Amino acid sequence: MAETLTPDICVIGAGSAGLSVAAAAGAFGVPTVLIESHKMGGDCLHTGCVPSKALLASARRAASMRDSNAFGVTAHVSVDFGKVHEHVRRTIEAIAPNDSAERFAGLGVRVIKGHAAFKDRRTVAVGDIEIRARRFVIATGSAPALPLIPGLANGPYFTNETIFGLTALPKHLVVIGAGPIGLELAQGFRRLGSDVTVLEAGEPLAKDDPECAAIVVTQLVRDGVVIKCGVKIAEVACTVGAATVTLESGESIQGTHLLVAAGRQPVTAGLSLEAAGIRHDHTGITVNRKLKTSNSRVYAIGDVAAGHLQFTHAGNYHAGLVIQNALFRLPVRVNNDVIPWVTYTEPELAQTGLSEAEARKRGFKIRVMRWPYHDNDRAQTERETHGHIKIVTTAKGKILGVTIVGAQAGELISLWTLAIAQGLNIRALIGIVVPYPTLSEIGKRAVLDSFTPSLTSPWVRRIMAWLRLFG
Repeated sequence: MAETLTPDICVIGAGSAGLSVAAAAGAFGVPTVLIESHKMGGDCLHTGCVPSKALLASARRAASMRDSNAFGVTAHVSVDFGKVHEHVRRTIEAIAPNDSAERFAGLGVRVIKGHAAFKDRRTVAVGDIEIRARRFVIATGSAPALPLIPGLANGPYFTNETIFGLTALPKHLVVIGAGPIGLELAQGFRRLGSDVTVLEAGEPLAKDDPECAAIVVTQLVRDGVVIKCGVKIAEVACTVGAATVTLESGESIQGTHLLVAAGRQPVTAGLSLEAAGIRHDHTGITVNRKLKTSNSRVYAIGDVAAGHLQFTHAGNYHAGLVIQNALFRLPVRVNNDVIPWVTYTEPELAQTGLSEAEARKRGFKIRVMRWPYHDNDRAQTERETHGHIKIVTTAKGKILGVTIVGAQAGELISLWTLAIAQGLNIRALIGIVVPYPTLSEIGKRAVLDSFTPSLTSPWVRRIMAWLRLFG
């Protein structure tokens, strides 16, 4: 006999975004059902953010040891990739309890294992369980997109969902795609000892500021990563231990392993969205500025929401908006301009707000301010002198966007995200006191430098001369 549940909120997908909604609803004592067909924690925990950053942490140690001579330290570098794999696995295991079914059950959330499908506009079925909720939240995330390349479907190939299962270091890794995932893993495996070739049809990090992205690409080339841009792949042929990629130019790249990092696509298959009157296409589920779908009972958040940034923290931001709107009836409006993103290469590349090109496209009359890492004392002590900050403001000084390329850019970007979210003028940053010596001084120096011309203007000098008459 079918069981029928009538919670206030039913969340479909236990990735980062879905878990954030379920945790908040449970904390408020709201009857909540959470449905997951695979692993609690989703892509971020098992195949995305967590394992990739764990692998990059190992790669960063290896690179630091190789470069230690400059600090007067001599070190011998030996990479045991089996232990690198173990570090990745243990990191996942350490975080997993936070996302576990047991924890959410303790919060009062009913967790159901299985595949969810809509029966009608207000009913979801999971096996013989039916859920008739007041509100539904679809948070099924995204999956690796596979380009239509002859021979690729025959495999074997890796994506971010499978590459962290490797226990032996690839001799020569060929990467299709020079976006954040492709370049992060390319640099990581290169620093751990693999030969790496990256193939990209367009430009590397095409969604980022090209001036800053070029600094990242230059460092990867210094590390020994071969990057081929503007290439078209004619065919792929892979066997166990061998991967051959033939370009339309006739050139053939021979590797041992193939990683496909050519973007991501929303996961909507099997949800029977049509039965619920939910509009969607290949880009994801159509939502309004409140993240509501064409069915007013249903929200879509995170990677599955069409037209929105595909980042874990973007999904968490969406979750907060849904809780405000669904539980407290507060008016909300998605603002993608306040969502930062980071590419975790070395140097890191962080962006918040509008890039210079986006600001010009929107018709703003802008000012651009820069300051190099090279002129920062802490960067010199750490020999992290590659990179700069780039601040874009209106002509009157309102902060529109900031790009930072350099060491710890991901940590430094948060202050600027707050400034943009609060609509601050660049003058508000003049009085901020930052500790010395820190990398955070880079932003402060960029702000002060932008006002230097006005301080030396004839009018300012006349005022100062006049004030001197009073002693």
